[in-house]
Amino acid sequence: MSRLPFTSLAYALLQAARIDAAVFAGQSLADGLISRVDVVARPAVQDLVYGSLRAHGRGDFFLSRLLDRPLSVDEVRALLLVAIYRLETRPDATHTVVDQAVSAAGEIANGKFRGLVNGVLRSFLRQQAALTAALAADPLAVAQHPAWWLNRLQAAYPADWAGVVAAGNQAPPMGLRVNRRRVSRENYLEQLLAAGIAAQPVGEDGLALAQAQSVDRLPGFFDGLVSVQDPGAQRAAEILDPAPGSLVLDACAAPGGKTAHLLERADLDLLALDLKPARCRRVEDGLGRLHLKARVRAADCTRLDDWWDGSLFDAVLADVPCTASGVVRRNPDAKWLRREDDIASFARTQARILEALWHVVRPGGKLLYATCSLFPEENSQQIQRFLRSGTAQGEATIGHEEQLLPDAEHDGFYYCLLEKRA
Repeated sequence: MSRLPFTSLAYALLQAARIDAAVFAGQSLADGLISRVDVVARPAVQDLVYGSLRAHGRGDFFLSRLLDRPLSVDEVRALLLVAIYRLETRPDATHTVVDQAVSAAGEIANGKFRGLVNGVLRSFLRQQAALTAALAADPLAVAQHPAWWLNRLQAAYPADWAGVVAAGNQAPPMGLRVNRRRVSRENYLEQLLAAGIAAQPVGEDGLALAQAQSVDRLPGFFDGLVSVQDPGAQRAAEILDPAPGSLVLDACAAPGGKTAHLLERADLDLLALDLKPARCRRVEDGLGRLHLKARVRAADCTRLDDWWDGSLFDAVLADVPCTASGVVRRNPDAKWLRREDDIASFARTQARILEALWHVVRPGGKLLYATCSLFPEENSQQIQRFLRSGTAQGEATIGHEEQLLPDAEHDGFYYCLLEKRA
């Protein structure tokens, strides 16, 4: 139990360090690490965690030159990384940051590293200009991505990889999806402006906010007028675009944003599947807030006998599990948790899902394959393999294909609309 006040920077630094250390030990932010922090401190801790993980390559470079030997306590190293991130982003408060980081160190290993933390951070401030110049000459440290990740981006996007890397190191933009069943986009934009929130239209139902906001500030959020969703993710419903009255399957539905968008656009008979009951409840909660209805069921979409009644679907959305390499700025732990051989593992899972779901699409129907990945093995190469397979050969054609790269407006996504010959 920490003795530090929940409202103090020291508490936020300590909790962020413990979360970062858990990530480096193999845990994911998706496991709810931040939700375990006192609610008062949660926003500050989240800012420190996400920022320091995005900048981990930079902080790691600095520590390699500030420490004579590896640290024996992972939390101390993580605390130094978090504190260096804070020093770089708040140069007006260096004395406070160092003081509070030392206080945080007092909560680790009976305070035996207080002196070390103080010394390292003060050394960083004295040498900051020289260290920053040295970092600029190290391409890997500048990129703040693992070497294998960079190599794959460079091979796949020789003209664009630098922009992709730069986007991955920035805080993500905040996009909204207006529930067209409840309010027009034009009307909701007026409500935002009246609340002092600047935004501009993007896509068919989206708004891009000039600055991120808490949902409490969004007019009518809890009444279902709007949802938080990246404009790139909104492309799924726009591309699949099932006709009113269609029988639709969302095969990997959680957390439910794409499910809801489909239902906002048209009256559908929609079945939403996901593996885990807890994730299905999240889908149901989201639909409830938006005043939408669907059949939601916990099931493995590849095990057809467990859930399929034989009715063929007019449209299927297969938003498959992937490396999430296109949304790494929202999930900065992924850069350090992923391993290169994970790509092949995800590709095998994706292939099984495609093979299974193709059987439930009616002749003349369509299946949208979607990922939030940038790696071709999960995207275009996966589709080409499928088209050559015995399952789809001569039966499937590509109706639309696009690879979105992350930029100032949206995250990175891949979409391929497969049409089944009648």
